Amino acid sequence: MSLETPYSEYDAYATFWYTGVESSKVWLTLLEKFILQHIPKGAHILDLCCGKGELVQVLRIKGYKATGLDGSEEMLHYARENAPDAEFILGDARFFKLPPTFHAVVSADSCFSNLTSIEELTSVFHNVYAALQSNGWFAFDLSPEERYWTETDEKTFTESNFTDDYVSIKNFSYDPEEKIAKTNLVFFRRLINGEWQRSDLNLIQKPYSTEEVRSALEKVGFTEITIYDAGRNLGVPKMDGRMVYFCRKLLNG
Repeated sequence: MSLETPYSEYDAYATFWYTGVESSKVWLTLLEKFILQHIPKGAHILDLCCGKGELVQVLRIKGYKATGLDGSEEMLHYARENAPDAEFILGDARFFKLPPTFHAVVSADSCFSNLTSIEELTSVFHNVYAALQSNGWFAFDLSPEERYWTETDEKTFTESNFTDDYVSIKNFSYDPEEKIAKTNLVFFRRLINGEWQRSDLNLIQKPYSTEEVRSALEKVGFTEITIYDAGRNLGVPKMDGRMVYFCRKLLNG
């Protein structure tokens, strides 16, 4: 199943994407605390921007019907291996149209930071709202500006990481006036035959304030909006500074 204009920038990065397993464990804990107790066992959950499908598989193991949607065909290739019995949809979060069949929608790893206008973010929220059943739940996280830059930080930097089989080089810049972060990533991985494979990823991201996000959610119709700092409020140090949002569709929405 394919939906218009897939977000394919992550195709080249899919081989190197390794955070999904750890993230899925964190998000399962958050969902158990805030959402799963409020929806039926076996409920249908959409993982929006699902990456390699690790969270989809974790939810299926827990007895839920989970569907994944992502804009990268290559990510979905791995997702279908990680969760072979799940449904995966190729589509762009800004444009997808699904019927109101889901009890909950979740999006992890600040995926919406790749949206560079509040209009795009609002469009995603509208699509999520339309895909939820009445009284359905929506959970996601976003990185505020402080995660990208403060007045004591360098606006531009380069860093590298390497092991015997893996090398990454990251060039980062942030424009505080435009509130735009640009990241150029180069990855090298040693293959089984000893040769090295290179992949490049260029990202443009935008931080949003909690006020902007709350306003967009309310504009679409979401209610009961609760916002937490993942590190300070929820005890998730590896997500420190990220803001986690939980909200609900109107009962008769």
